[in-house]
Amino acid sequence: MKSGQIVGGGLQDIYIREKSGSQMELGDLLVADGDNSDYTIIQVKDLAYRSQIPQQTLDLSAGMELEGYGDNLEFMQPELRNYLIARAKALIYVKKTGEEEYLTKSPKRLPSFFNSIRSIEKSDLEFLNPNKLEKSVYLGNIRSGSDVKNDVKVHIDLIKSLTHHILIPATTGRGKSNLVKVMLWSILDTEGAGILVLDPHNEYYGDHVKVGLRNHPKKDEKLDYYSPSKDNEEALTLSINIKKIRPDHFKGIGGFSSVQSEAMRMFFNKFKENWICEIAKGKDFETLKGMGIQEKTANVLKRKIETQLKVSVDPSDGNKCVFNSNLFVGGESGLSTISDIVDSLEKEKTVIIDSSKLTDFEELFVGSIISSNIFSKYKNFNSEDLNDKPVISIVIEEAPRVLGKEVLESGGGNIYGTIAREGRKFKIGLIAITQLSSVIPRPILANMNTKIILGNEMSLERSAIIDSASQDLSDDNRIIASLDKGEAIVSSVFTKFAVPIYTPEFNKFTKEYLKNISSKKEIKGVTEVLG
Repeated sequence: MKSGQIVGGGLQDIYIREKSGSQMELGDLLVADGDNSDYTIIQVKDLAYRSQIPQQTLDLSAGMELEGYGDNLEFMQPELRNYLIARAKALIYVKKTGEEEYLTKSPKRLPSFFNSIRSIEKSDLEFLNPNKLEKSVYLGNIRSGSDVKNDVKVHIDLIKSLTHHILIPATTGRGKSNLVKVMLWSILDTEGAGILVLDPHNEYYGDHVKVGLRNHPKKDEKLDYYSPSKDNEEALTLSINIKKIRPDHFKGIGGFSSVQSEAMRMFFNKFKENWICEIAKGKDFETLKGMGIQEKTANVLKRKIETQLKVSVDPSDGNKCVFNSNLFVGGESGLSTISDIVDSLEKEKTVIIDSSKLTDFEELFVGSIISSNIFSKYKNFNSEDLNDKPVISIVIEEAPRVLGKEVLESGGGNIYGTIAREGRKFKIGLIAITQLSSVIPRPILANMNTKIILGNEMSLERSAIIDSASQDLSDDNRIIASLDKGEAIVSSVFTKFAVPIYTPEFNKFTKEYLKNISSKKEIKGVTEVLG
């Protein structure tokens, strides 16, 4: 159906007169057909009123009607004299070259002048066919303005996108967590990736009331769930023996100065795996002097070990350490936790860490320990062995806590910054979720080669996202500000253009998933939860 007609402009700004009643929207996808099975997809970037009647006459007519001088001052043929002009931009040129073969490229020429424009259809998007991807992750369905094309699914390459990092920026309430849940559910259905999820709100796994990843049919073979809470019967125990902690795990975490970090390395070199307990015990002046550590520095370390790791000395026995936390423990407990998690990730599992009852430091520190072990292990593989390993991605909420400019510039950075800069060489990536992209350094943002941009009303944040996007989004400022919950723009080096999508609500998505599997019995409890 004809929606409008091209009446001017250029490649950057194509002007389209809207057909009366078409009701074009900001972000609409439209098609300009060519002559030889080719067409150009264009997107509405702005809308404006136009009239052939002088503005003064329009103002006078409106005033007369408003002030009661006439009930009907409509002009003859208002649909001809008054109309809307859409300012649009060409997104991609498509030419069908075979049965399921398409040539796609950036537009380098304009559609014909006065060319008719129509609404986009499913057949126009067949070049996005996800079946051509060997391994992929589902993000949502194509969206034209606010019209969702439920029969056109949007997938991106699993291995490439996870290795090259994903950024999910948005303000609160725009659907970040829902998007991640849908992505993780999709990843459980495929092979080639292990995912570490640091979950500060305990919202991804689910429970007997709320649907989550625990309801996936492959949960038993593909999902591990850790929690420090002993009340959670479904969770594996999250406890880490302090003997497995190394000074480098504190790098950029916990606010340790360079002098304190150096002192920790000296303690480790002298006392090996018992170094944390030895700090907690305290040392006399002569011992510290022999180690080259100032007494003041040692006392600060002792206080931090007590407050952050909750390791102290038994008042009745100065040679015995006391562990006042279920998370950081001594003795023979928790010796294999980190290696078990790393092994699960290598086996292409999704590992969820319930950090809802942890402090901010504890959550980031646990993530630092696991991430450091993964990075170290993958970095030491030769190229042939590394090729056979799955990609590993780390989901981190409120990313500026570890990727913010101030954090990365103090204390020599941290493991998350190292992964952001170097991880792709070793098949390790980040899925960074944030409200504040502007505080993340530009080089880090540029390394996030896939950005799934949800609604954001803050101008500064939109500018940071647009300036680092993989496609030219300079005309999308207003569109990003107007995105409703679940609506997003996917800007990636692995997509043909910046793709507008809508991610379905997780419960509805799961219901639809159930309809497409052979037996509902496979999903434990999900039928009862969804009703």
